[in-house]
Amino acid sequence: MLSNQDKKIIGFLQEDLPLESRPYKRLAEELGMTEEVLVEKVKELKDRGALRRLGAVVRHYQAGFRFNAMGCWQVEDSLVEEAGRKISSLSQVSHVYERPAFPPHWPYNLFTMIHGKSREECEETAQKISRETGIKNYQLLYSEKEFKKTSMRYF
Repeated sequence: MLSNQDKKIIGFLQEDLPLESRPYKRLAEELGMTEEVLVEKVKELKDRGALRRLGAVVRHYQAGFRFNAMGCWQVEDSLVEEAGRKISSLSQVSHVYERPAFPPHWPYNLFTMIHGKSREECEETAQKISRETGIKNYQLLYSEKEFKKTSMRYF
């Protein structure tokens, strides 16, 4: 069962966090607690299963990254986890995920989102990924439009 305080915390977390160095401070003050107590309460909600995860939605265009490419990679099944770890360590990559391939027309099973300030920057990142992982068969699909990004709203 969620208390009213739990619902307020969850409601705060499902909105855009304030762009400041201590985003939890404002909510903690509204709830009459310290930031430390609030952070502990968030951990408790996660441990209880009331929160599955906390995630950030980055507005890449606003951050100056005008070019966004989905890297589609054909990776041997036994190497997917290792390749995914290597790729996810790059700061130019925000997402790495595995999906089923559909050969022969769609042999790709690992997908990445690569961000750059130019098309060339995205291509350089993809080439680096290819060199460092040994993955040779890939293609880049560029975003043409950024759609509205929203999260689920529970309260």
